[in-house]
Amino acid sequence: SAFVEKTQTWITDGCETRETNGSITCHCSHLTFFAILMSPPPGNISTSDFKSLTYITSIGCGLSMFFLAVALFMHCLIRKRKASQATKILMNLFVAMFNLNFSFLVNESIANLGNYGACIVMAASMHYAMLATFSWFFIEALHLYLNLWTRPIQIKHYMMKICITGWVMPAVVVIALLATGKYDYLIIYTDDGNSAKMCWISDAVVHQGVNIGYYAVVFIFTFIIFILTVRQINLFNHAVDNAQNNSSIRTNTFSILGLFLLFGITWAFAFFSHGPMLIASYYIFTILNSFQVTLLVFIFCSFTSLVHSHQSIWWTHLAAKKVNGSLWS
Repeated sequence: SAFVEKTQTWITDGCETRETNGSITCHCSHLTFFAILMSPPPGNISTSDFKSLTYITSIGCGLSMFFLAVALFMHCLIRKRKASQATKILMNLFVAMFNLNFSFLVNESIANLGNYGACIVMAASMHYAMLATFSWFFIEALHLYLNLWTRPIQIKHYMMKICITGWVMPAVVVIALLATGKYDYLIIYTDDGNSAKMCWISDAVVHQGVNIGYYAVVFIFTFIIFILTVRQINLFNHAVDNAQNNSSIRTNTFSILGLFLLFGITWAFAFFSHGPMLIASYYIFTILNSFQVTLLVFIFCSFTSLVHSHQSIWWTHLAAKKVNGSLWS
């Protein structure tokens, strides 16, 4: 808060004053940090860490929303009619991520209104956006698997089934939590007595069980597909001529980074948000996932060619093994 022209008037936006024994203490709320989505609320986190994580989150989410908006606008304007299945799936992921970043940035403002009903809607909306993001990470890996590790097949109403999976499954979880009254105000305290209030899951056990459990299923599948893809890329690198190898390694390194972000593997740092790793994991998680979309959008332009190049790598590798008389190694 700020004292204005030596008068007894306080600017109270985002703050509340408490009078104790004739003294007035001003407690101000701050935007919370991104890691709180997956980690339990910290007990009396230091003010310096809280402010640093908040600034990182604000900058990261703001940049992510900007680049997401640009990517979605360009897609609707230029590529929508000619978009491949891979691009359509990526756009659905971008929509989920945009909603997650936007709902997170406005969450505290809604919480400070003091309207309980609005807070419940805000908490449910943000939770739905987060679970939808996880679901589309899963679908990205599934789509890559179907294209690379099975013969191309025509699945009837493929995109409709994919969209139902990506958007309906999270809704089932959110409706169940709404029915059981698990959304409420969540307050985070710092070591100097300040606090931040947001609309989120009030039960810590449910918070951990639902969010970590949901992501754990996604992570196991996406990480397996990631490792198998990297393995096949490395096998292909050994098969190409030395003259082509350096260029291939550079291209595939870029592709591997893209897959790492595309599958949401960076969210796995939430698993380390305990004990001595707590604060460090907050920083790593917040930096990677606040700026995840910014990096993904830069990769977006080459995403379609990335998928096609991986298909080419895989089928070329299979053909080489068939020639050598050994299909499986």
